[in-house]
Amino acid sequence: MSEPAITLTEVGSETASKPTEAAFGSFVSGVALTVITRVLMLAGVVGSSIVVAHWLGPEGFGTLAVLNATVALTLQIASAGLPSANTYFIARDRRNLGPVWANAIMFTLIVGSLSALVVFALGKLKPALFGGAPSNLLGIAALSIPFQLSILLGLNVLLAVDRIGQMNLLDCLAPVFSLLNATVALVILGAGLTTLVAFNTGSVIVISLILLLVLGRVLQAQTERRAARPDLSLLKTMLRYAARFYISIMAGFVIFRTDLLIVNYFRGPGQAGVYAVASQISFLLLMLPGVIATLLFPRVASRPDPRAEFAVQVTRNASFMMLVICLAAAAGSFALPFIYGARFAEATTQLLILLPGVYLVGLESVLVQHFTGTDLPAAIPGFWIVTVIVNLALNLAFVPAFGARAAALNSTLSYALIFFLVAWYFCRKTGRRPAEIFLPRAGDVRQLLARVRLASVRE
Repeated sequence: MSEPAITLTEVGSETASKPTEAAFGSFVSGVALTVITRVLMLAGVVGSSIVVAHWLGPEGFGTLAVLNATVALTLQIASAGLPSANTYFIARDRRNLGPVWANAIMFTLIVGSLSALVVFALGKLKPALFGGAPSNLLGIAALSIPFQLSILLGLNVLLAVDRIGQMNLLDCLAPVFSLLNATVALVILGAGLTTLVAFNTGSVIVISLILLLVLGRVLQAQTERRAARPDLSLLKTMLRYAARFYISIMAGFVIFRTDLLIVNYFRGPGQAGVYAVASQISFLLLMLPGVIATLLFPRVASRPDPRAEFAVQVTRNASFMMLVICLAAAAGSFALPFIYGARFAEATTQLLILLPGVYLVGLESVLVQHFTGTDLPAAIPGFWIVTVIVNLALNLAFVPAFGARAAALNSTLSYALIFFLVAWYFCRKTGRRPAEIFLPRAGDVRQLLARVRLASVRE
């Protein structure tokens, strides 16, 4: 990306009126708006988790975490990499918006419904797979799967057409409802976990319907488009493309999520509930690099660059910001027992073990967008396969004996492994040195702060 229009230092300048900037708004403004939204979402997530932890204890919190992880894992399996393909194909040619969204709706109805039935059947036939979570709770949670899949696909469509404001507004509804549901179900009504899970599923259905209306209006506003009806030929092409991402997406999700399920299986919902707090905080710390990676992907897809100028500059800035975030989290980790209760004291140690890995995988998630947006090479999925094998082997070997601390350490080692593999491959393919990719520069930091201030004023 040698064009000055899409370098971070010149976003918003007069040179920013190039083709990419015409298709996409200010990168820094988008990141700033999305981060603000994620902070609001963070308040909802943390608030709801505190309410659940205090009213239901580690056991109830652990069961809810297992249900959420099960649904999330099912979504990743069922999505088949199509969300990334949606973004990629629309970013390359926005005339594809209509058929891509029509294909997404058809895919959701078929694959989402089948996935929900599979989860419910497994809950009935193999309850041990879910740590003994009640089948009725699993069934209520599984009902949300088709609707959550439609939300996942729809948000990626909004990302591809640079509807960042609408994407963020819809994305933040889930944690807002989560906090509202926990407060109403547990505090006001004095009900239990079943009512809370039912409320959460109802909220997902409402959000999916709102998203349908929003995308309908986006389609109507598009002046140059193809008909909004399913295109099986295009869907086939998209799924072939998505298959290249699927391994990486699934492998990453397995590493992030299955450790909780393994802890729950071998050590019970009480220890899983404590570990859920530590892992949840670690995911929240990955919010910023996740936002940066999300907004970087369609820009890289729309204009590939073998030297990865934009990706390198963005990664350097992310390195500085993640360092500050992780240091602040280390200091704040000692407050977890006061926030969640004395029974969650072990979460402090677990989070401190996770932090080095969080820092490294945060940088990896940004850097790898150079490859995901430029025809993902086979080496990247290969790296993830190796990392998954290592992660699962470590967890199955050590979690039964050492519990959640072993899961935290295994996660950090796995995060470090995928970071070093991707960084090595990036340096090899682009000719870049590690220092110019990861070491922040004073000029970059000053320019970043200036752009953030400018973006805040504009917003």
